Amino acid sequence: MADPKKPTHGGNLSLALDFGPLLVFFLTYKGAGWLWGPGNPITAMMFGTAAFMAAIVVAVIVSKVKLGRVSPMLWLSALLILFFGGLTIYFRDQSFIQIKPTIIYAFFALMLFAGLMRGKALLKYLLQAAYDGLTETGWRKLSRNWALFFVAMALANEVMRRTMSFDSWLAVKVWGVTIVSVVFAAANIPMLMRHGLDLGEKLDSDEIGETTPPQG
Repeated sequence: MADPKKPTHGGNLSLALDFGPLLVFFLTYKGAGWLWGPGNPITAMMFGTAAFMAAIVVAVIVSKVKLGRVSPMLWLSALLILFFGGLTIYFRDQSFIQIKPTIIYAFFALMLFAGLMRGKALLKYLLQAAYDGLTETGWRKLSRNWALFFVAMALANEVMRRTMSFDSWLAVKVWGVTIVSVVFAAANIPMLMRHGLDLGEKLDSDEIGETTPPQG
């Protein structure tokens, strides 16, 4: 029987819940663009944004039903998507939805750095992920690494949204950022092993999925 005190893992599902709404946004935007033609980019963007907002609500519900919880990161991502998505549709201005990732990444970077300054590894609580045997030192190093990663991603998003077309920005956001996030999560595994990660447990995509940042 599973230990009731041990957090429920759902790395693959968690990753799908983070990536799924963004993929829905991408496919709806492309589909609307194909349907109405390249002369109506604002219409396609609005349909994509509306689908994005609906998909993140579904993701929150599925997370609650399937995992029994909604992570703080998913809550924040959902709130910001609904807020900035609403502004995007109301003002018919894509810049609102584009700046949202910068705010998410900057917020979590500040939270993690603030926790480290107080000697606490907030990533352990923000992601609600558990690595059996991982020491507090390991959690602090993981929090530091992700804090630096979030800073880099916030800066990268600002550069991309200011220098790229919306189509190019969205393509990089959906495919490039997601791949980079998963690769970065996997790159932390050796460090985790050096800091007490229980090698008796199978290390697979569940663990990696649990520690990737929100893709919304």
